[in-house]
Amino acid sequence: MHQYNILEPTLSSYEHRLLIDALRSILLSTSEGSLRSLSSLGNKRFSRVHTLATPSKYIFKSWRLINHQFKGKARPLSRARSLLEALPGKAKAEVIDFAKSVRKLGQDDPRRIIHSLKVGLALTVVSLIYYLRPLYKSFGEAGIWAVLTVVVIFEFTVGGTLSKSFNRGLATLLAGALGLGAQYLASLSGEKGQPFVLGMFVFLLAAASTFTRFFPRIKARYDYGVLIFILTFSLVSVSGYRVEELVVLASQRLSTILVGAAICIVVSICICPVWAGENLHNSAASNMENLASYLEGFGGEYFQSGEGSSSDRSFLEGYKKVLNSKPTEDTMANLARWEPGHGRFGFRHPWKQYLKIGALSRQCAYQIEILNGYINSDSQVIIYHKIRL
Repeated sequence: MHQYNILEPTLSSYEHRLLIDALRSILLSTSEGSLRSLSSLGNKRFSRVHTLATPSKYIFKSWRLINHQFKGKARPLSRARSLLEALPGKAKAEVIDFAKSVRKLGQDDPRRIIHSLKVGLALTVVSLIYYLRPLYKSFGEAGIWAVLTVVVIFEFTVGGTLSKSFNRGLATLLAGALGLGAQYLASLSGEKGQPFVLGMFVFLLAAASTFTRFFPRIKARYDYGVLIFILTFSLVSVSGYRVEELVVLASQRLSTILVGAAICIVVSICICPVWAGENLHNSAASNMENLASYLEGFGGEYFQSGEGSSSDRSFLEGYKKVLNSKPTEDTMANLARWEPGHGRFGFRHPWKQYLKIGALSRQCAYQIEILNGYINSDSQVIIYHKIRL
């Protein structure tokens, strides 16, 4: 006996409405009156389905039709509900992961925590310029430059702090003096010619200073100072066109910058100092130890049989740290030149020699990387041939 498929998309809008109303009543009540509303459909196909199929089968097929029609509307709501339910668990997991990463970061190098406390202390001390009325009367609104100076120049190592302090102080002094000179020369050209003369000075000095940054030696040691020079000269020369007491403003900014730099230097040297030269020395020693560990374990790892291979092969990966050590060594050697004598390192310690040691260590590491290919190769060589090699 043939039965009509209720899922055929040939229903009229009137039949759709009757079917939806009937299913709603079925979901609320399973009485015969609810099933009788289905038989009120005028189409013979539905009456045949109702007579030939059991009510449960008819309800199941009708529900599949409604679910097929409204499935697209229900998906966004269900997804939003699932996201809201999973939000507290995800937030908790994110907080736990962040706490673990913070703990690991502090355990790897506790000096990072001390450095953070030192920056907070320096900012608190320099903020007294605003908090104490006598200091505020002396520096005025220019006291904010001391706070900005601490934020910008305080570095992790003593050499980094000294380098930025010297560059910022010297660049501010030179740029301020040249800015005042440019303002004086521009004022001689009259009120109409002053903007053109100032624009010419700004263009020439900015272009020349930017070009000097391409010299390797200047970029390595004085790049920050050149940037501060361009910034300060532009501020002084341009603002001088509208500000009357330009000399007072320039002196206040210079004095506050010097105060901020002095606070950074004192805090960096006197409270748990981190020396770039000592870091460079330790880094060179660690690189040589990694190379020595590999060479010591290479023979035993290569000549032993496959069954007796060691499970701990971490020493075979230590040489990879040496391959990428050049940028770090160059930076630490540059910062170490700014540091005063400390510990076993004198004032004019030969820091350039560490760069030569680092270059030789990397050459050795490149050769070790070739040797490491014999251990990781898939081809197995007989022990007898290994010994003859």
